[in-house]
Amino acid sequence: MPAIFEKIDKIKPAYDITYKVVMFICKILLIADIAITSMSVAGRYIPFIPDPAWREEVVLTCMSYMAVLSAALAIRRGAHIRMTALDPYLPKTLVKILDVIADLAVLILAVIMITVGWKYASGIGSKGTYVSMPKVSRFWMYFPVPLAGVAMLIFELEALYNHIKGFFVKEEAYARAEFKKTKNPLFCSRFCHVFFCSGHDGSHCGICLQSGGRGKAFQPDFC
Repeated sequence: MPAIFEKIDKIKPAYDITYKVVMFICKILLIADIAITSMSVAGRYIPFIPDPAWREEVVLTCMSYMAVLSAALAIRRGAHIRMTALDPYLPKTLVKILDVIADLAVLILAVIMITVGWKYASGIGSKGTYVSMPKVSRFWMYFPVPLAGVAMLIFELEALYNHIKGFFVKEEAYARAEFKKTKNPLFCSRFCHVFFCSGHDGSHCGICLQSGGRGKAFQPDFC
């Protein structure tokens, strides 16, 4: 492995921490959504349970944050929908080039989300307030767009790096070594054309890696 890749790989824990932080935020938002919605529904029929006026706007805001941040997480997991029907019939080098082009397109989208999203959120968006909460600026309703753009940029840079690295490092050998070292199930999606289901666990990766690295001959029954 070229020395430059070994040096860059040292910052991988930072990506892992970022991923865990964003995942934790999404979980908190989901819990808040469920709790507020449940309280709102119950409050219609049970007198002593409050049914606050701000419930709808807060739930919609939480959903906005959760949706766009989840899209950023899916970049790192390799869980976005993609067409792979032709991959087995194309040269591996061409597939890698197409992956890099796709990464660059998403990278451009992330930059647009950051610049245009921030301009809109801090401009037009910040001039209004929530109807049910007059003291809270609507900036927070539009802020998820640039925030998700930052998360997408971070994870897409990692994905782009991994694809470029694939030109110089044998994917299967690297994936096996990393999985053996870290037992991290995310390596399955980065180096194999296999997408996770919600019930995925670490054992999936071991099977996937044994199937030949790119996973084109392997599709678990539970996915």
